[in-house]
Amino acid sequence: MEQSTYFTAGERQQLFALYKKLLKLSGDTLQKDDCRKLKALLTRIMAEGGLPRNAFGMNPVIKDMQTAVIVAEEIGMRRASILGIMLHEIVKCGRCTLAEIEHAYGKDVAAIIRGLVRINELYSKSPTIESENFRNLLLSFAEDMRVILIIIADRVNLMRQIKDSPNDKERLQVANEAYFLYAPLAHKLGLYKLKSELEDLWLKYTHHDMYYHIKEKLNATKAARDRYIDNFITPIRKKLEAAGLHFHMKGRTKSIHSIYQKMKKQGCPFEGVYDLFAIRVILDSPQEREKQECWQVYSIVTDMYLPNPKRLRDWLSVPKSNGYESLHITVMGPEGKWVEVQIRTERMDEIAEKGLAAHWRYKGIKGETGLDEWLNSIRETLENADNDMEAMDQFKLDLYKDEVFVFTPKGDLYKLPQGATVLDFAFTIHTNLGYHCIGARVNGKNVQLRQVLNSGDQVEIASSATQTPKRDWLNFVTTSKARTKIRQALKEIAARQTQFAREDLERKLKNRKIDYDEATLMRLIRKLGFKTVTDFYQSLADQTTDLNSIIDKYQEMQRKETENAEVVYRSAENYNIQHDTDLREFKDDVLVIDRNLKGIDFNLAKCCNPIYGDEVFGFVTISGGIKIHRCDCPNATEMRSRFPYRIVRARWAGKSQGKQYPITLRIVGHDDIGIVTNITSIINKENNILLRSISIDSHDGLFSGMLTVMVDDTSKLESLIKKIRTVKGVKQVNRG
Repeated sequence: MEQSTYFTAGERQQLFALYKKLLKLSGDTLQKDDCRKLKALLTRIMAEGGLPRNAFGMNPVIKDMQTAVIVAEEIGMRRASILGIMLHEIVKCGRCTLAEIEHAYGKDVAAIIRGLVRINELYSKSPTIESENFRNLLLSFAEDMRVILIIIADRVNLMRQIKDSPNDKERLQVANEAYFLYAPLAHKLGLYKLKSELEDLWLKYTHHDMYYHIKEKLNATKAARDRYIDNFITPIRKKLEAAGLHFHMKGRTKSIHSIYQKMKKQGCPFEGVYDLFAIRVILDSPQEREKQECWQVYSIVTDMYLPNPKRLRDWLSVPKSNGYESLHITVMGPEGKWVEVQIRTERMDEIAEKGLAAHWRYKGIKGETGLDEWLNSIRETLENADNDMEAMDQFKLDLYKDEVFVFTPKGDLYKLPQGATVLDFAFTIHTNLGYHCIGARVNGKNVQLRQVLNSGDQVEIASSATQTPKRDWLNFVTTSKARTKIRQALKEIAARQTQFAREDLERKLKNRKIDYDEATLMRLIRKLGFKTVTDFYQSLADQTTDLNSIIDKYQEMQRKETENAEVVYRSAENYNIQHDTDLREFKDDVLVIDRNLKGIDFNLAKCCNPIYGDEVFGFVTISGGIKIHRCDCPNATEMRSRFPYRIVRARWAGKSQGKQYPITLRIVGHDDIGIVTNITSIINKENNILLRSISIDSHDGLFSGMLTVMVDDTSKLESLIKKIRTVKGVKQVNRG
């Protein structure tokens, strides 16, 4: 049979085992002909040559079946999700259309496949996704929440399967993405078990020795830990049974990653981490008695063991936005050890283990109000953000923050990240309310905008029509929505103020019958020390610069320039040369990128202007091209620390004849036109070096010049710099 050549012997065994398991997990939800149609379709595809494998050489059919098992077993999703997983590769590869899927399996399956195919398109060139594209990914997720659950399960499966892959670089990239993007997302959606697994596997792949050190320590102390847990829960069990409660108890060791984080945070060895485990009491209670019985268990436990009131976490009264409900307490157990006790019901435990899918099932609906609000806020922030990376960073921070619950005077409940201020709350209610907010009454007391809110606060926002956003607001808001909206408003205000100031200046010049000359005004702005024209007009708008004083100085400068029009200045001020040069882009430089790949689309970064001979590296951009930076680029450190998975190796292996690069040199020296003449003379005498432009400013007896030269490699550039440094009166020469 043709498909036998597509599956290895080991894969065939896996296929049959996974098929049986999947049928057992989901057989009751599948329709009559689902299995027959799916089997026939996959058999035909295999006979035609199969489907392409991924970057790790994984068989897509096996991989999808493994993901489907996770989705069914650990999240509790059924028919549409499982069929969507199994069929999306076929649609993605063009072997079947969405219309055919919809006809055969229904709209629900087709909708899931549509979302999965869109996401897979982002992964088509690499096993990881750029953070900028994560913006588009989230906007896709928000359309059908089942897609996000499937993609998290797929990432867990991928992390499990790549443990033996020789492809270390890709494995590291996948691990980092799973840890920084998918683990916090799984946490927010209540998929705590999968979130912990992603974090543990990340630690295993990135901090191999530490992972096995903690694992070995846990194995070595398991017997003692089990004895302690048994001694702790035995008296509790007797009291709970005597109270007539139906329950079961278990001790759960904290994840390896959680222990690692505690060791790092507390700066202690493994032996110094005291709370290695938590005890869980799971009640079999009818829903109307859940809270009552949970608090009854709390009373029994705290009567027996001394509680730490600072460590009480009540998610019974107000559940988390992801549906999580539980009561967490920390008590002093035998031998003076602190022990965390989690009290919840069977229903709450399933939601805690399987996240939103279980929550939906108990609610009997497809959505959840708190989550929908959260997704809508993310969608709004991402759609309006000027800076994708900034929005992404803020979003990741938001995911990890705890929540506070704040009430309006009418009793409406709002969830905010911990540390949120009055101003954050105003923007959460409505953007315009945020713009005009002047303070609030919190629990009946007047407070300022920057007042940090606590759970249970009742907040009444005070506003004024004359209030406008201020730049210092950015120093204390914490939510991404507030930060984005304030930045947008400040940009609009600054643009309006600049335009008003410009019109005011031109009108007053006209009233005083003074000719307006753009060049003269630009020289005055530069002479006054403003870096940009916008800064100058903003200072007029802020009234930090007097408009009448500017007009007087402008008039004086115009008068002097008229009087001295024929005088030859000895100063180097305003010495400018502009030469037209051939700026054709040569794409036949041999730049070897990553693993001896040539012919890849690349551009030289403007921030550091690398030339042939510089040590360089590549950085994958939003558009998918590659920017070549010098290794000593001022932005290199930040790029390597924030986006290590987007760095690729690069080196020069050859160059085309006649290729020249524009390089800017900054020269500082004594203010003497003769020095500038000597510098230009040196450049003109050099072979294969062209002076493209020179611009000189002078101030307090010194000139500062920016020279742009066309040069073909680093050796010639270094030789030129040495020669310029020998010119008498030159104090400093630096490459831009």
